[in-house]
Amino acid sequence: MQQLENSIKAALSAAIQQVFSAQVPAEQLTLQPTRKDFAGSFTLVTFPLTKALGKGPEQIGQALGEWLTANEARVSGFNVVKGFLNLEIADSEWVRLFTELSQRPDNAPVPTGGPQQVVVEYSSPNTNKPLHLGHLRNNFLGYSVAEILKATGATVTKANLVNDRGIHICKSMLAYQQYGQGETPQEAGIKGDHLIGKYYVLFEKHYREQVRQLEAEGVASDIAKRQAPMMLEAQDMLRAWEAGDEEVVSLWRQMNGWVYEGFDETYATIGVDFDKMYYESETYLLGKERVEEGLQKGVFFRKDDGSVWVDLKEEGLDEKLLLRADGTSVYITQDLGTAELKYQDFGYDLSVYVIADEQNYHMQVLKAVLKKLGKPYADAIYHLSYGMVDLPSGKMKSREGTVVDADELVQEVTEAAKEVTLQKGRLEGMTEAEKNRLFHMLGMGALKYYLLKVDPKKRMLFNPEESVKLEGDTGPFIQYSHARISSLRQKAATMNVGENIPEQVGVLHEVERELIQLVARYPDAVSEAAKAYSPALIAQYAYDLAKTYNRFWNEVPVLQDPDEAKRSFRVALSAQTGRFIKASMLLLGIDVPERM
Repeated sequence: MQQLENSIKAALSAAIQQVFSAQVPAEQLTLQPTRKDFAGSFTLVTFPLTKALGKGPEQIGQALGEWLTANEARVSGFNVVKGFLNLEIADSEWVRLFTELSQRPDNAPVPTGGPQQVVVEYSSPNTNKPLHLGHLRNNFLGYSVAEILKATGATVTKANLVNDRGIHICKSMLAYQQYGQGETPQEAGIKGDHLIGKYYVLFEKHYREQVRQLEAEGVASDIAKRQAPMMLEAQDMLRAWEAGDEEVVSLWRQMNGWVYEGFDETYATIGVDFDKMYYESETYLLGKERVEEGLQKGVFFRKDDGSVWVDLKEEGLDEKLLLRADGTSVYITQDLGTAELKYQDFGYDLSVYVIADEQNYHMQVLKAVLKKLGKPYADAIYHLSYGMVDLPSGKMKSREGTVVDADELVQEVTEAAKEVTLQKGRLEGMTEAEKNRLFHMLGMGALKYYLLKVDPKKRMLFNPEESVKLEGDTGPFIQYSHARISSLRQKAATMNVGENIPEQVGVLHEVERELIQLVARYPDAVSEAAKAYSPALIAQYAYDLAKTYNRFWNEVPVLQDPDEAKRSFRVALSAQTGRFIKASMLLLGIDVPERM
């Protein structure tokens, strides 16, 4: 599609030279898609040319349109609406373009000139609670961005930094130590991550009770929060862990092991994967080395209490704590170590961090600190900041146990997809196993598409009921469109209608032209999504493709047309539409069914 657009620009530049004896390079001309209420495919806005050509916008449009239709075979017609020249492309050109697209290999990259060694870090769960709805948006964004960047030809590593140490982990450990009575996931009959999450909530419950008791005794609120016995014990446990206390480390390994088993099960269910796992327990020591390096270079400073800070006032970020007075690390400490480890491992020229917008300040600090240290990879860091996910009931809070659990949500949308699909009654001949695979595919398609179709930067409201609808801008609608195409192709095969593209097709239907244009836009959609780090652009493309195909299905006879060449061409067009629907959805991490 870009090649065709460039050819039309070159022809317009030649037309300006011939008609107006003026030089306007092709690269200075901008074409835009023609509005749907006018005939045409490309539109040139002629207002910017009036000064250089000395004519009115409508005169310019009329003169250029006449020259193009007389001298450029690819332009079959035109119309001028005020200062807009709308160009119609010859059907033979659309058929030629479609023929080229049909020969494009599935794995052909879409070069963008962007970074070639990329690390995309996503998920980054804490080992004190199970994954929830917010984690799902994170995982789906990270996986999809990685797949989109792969489609540009980049070498992409999917990385997961597990937050497996710190005060929050010690909170769950302390509560389990005091109230768990040796309970195991097997005994409790629940996944390990759910079990540990239960104790995180239990810690907060008892901690708050202690804070309220201290406040009732006249202790100031901020002091009560710091001096509550459970908080002091959790801090003692963190110091013991960093000191390598055998009992504490043993409990930490046992509880984290249970959590990892639970995470792995969830990752398999939601269809995301990782090439490299990092653990904060293995990166924080390197981070401490970087803090020491900063002290030696004089870019960090130590306060009287022994804590280490960096002054980022010149960067507009104030002062930032890098190491506590007791020597224990904070988030930024291990992030310094992880950034270096990733660079050592992969030599990236782009490191994408998929982290919620609540951490915008933290990510600005990380990049600024690395620049202070003179690290060559500081400028390669990109924060893919995304908005939080809300529910009709409001914001989720892990410590209060009011989150929407990822496992439960997946089950919920799968059941909803099952109910909607059974109402259609088109599953005859499928085994129970095939039906269950279909229900899961549709449920995950509904969930992923709903979370990915919104621009990552926007905060969003999640509505499970809307997500599983078979009509409108939903994953199941697009999946259904692919199944419809598969059904058509199977029927065509039984009628001996091939999928070859005839040399002569005749006059194309308006929606055929529109469908070819959309299919041809696939590389452009991938390129735009890669540059913007936005799966939402691929989601919109997939929806437009499915919506236009359904219009094609309703308005154009495919297997019923008496013309053999048209039947064959329309089956081929259907097949290629299905191919690019599938390719687009796979970039979102969504599979599509052959029937439903």
